[in-house]
Amino acid sequence: MSMKPLILVLCTGNSCRSHLAEGLLRAALGDGFEVASAGSNPAGYVHPLAIRAMEEIGIDLAGHHSKHLDEFLDREVETVITVCGNADQACPVFPGQANRHHWPFDDPAHATGTEEEQLAVFRRVRDEISRVFGAYAAGRLDGRK
Repeated sequence: MSMKPLILVLCTGNSCRSHLAEGLLRAALGDGFEVASAGSNPAGYVHPLAIRAMEEIGIDLAGHHSKHLDEFLDREVETVITVCGNADQACPVFPGQANRHHWPFDDPAHATGTEEEQLAVFRRVRDEISRVFGAYAAGRLDGRK
């Protein structure tokens, strides 16, 4: 039985960017990979505007929860991708880790203004993450052929 490669997306709070990336990457890669996210200092929740921004494109984050990266220290992690500078600095080396990438994005949780203005920031960051992680997923899938 072959295990699926585990790709772990990390940020500090594990409330926005890492969940956006996890949802987008899981949708882009399909069933051949396991994709998870965690944080070095988890917020304890997934931001409601992250859930809303993803609902708009047909990806459901409602079942996601904020997790600490320590939950994965005993797992064989094939690839670690950090999406903020703090997580990149705090990132340990995981058992079996073969790849590491750092692609920082603005934190939409810091958006100000009306709810609609904040949601616009979540959409922008979602779309930026989608472009980067979509290209990464295409490369991973192409490499499996």
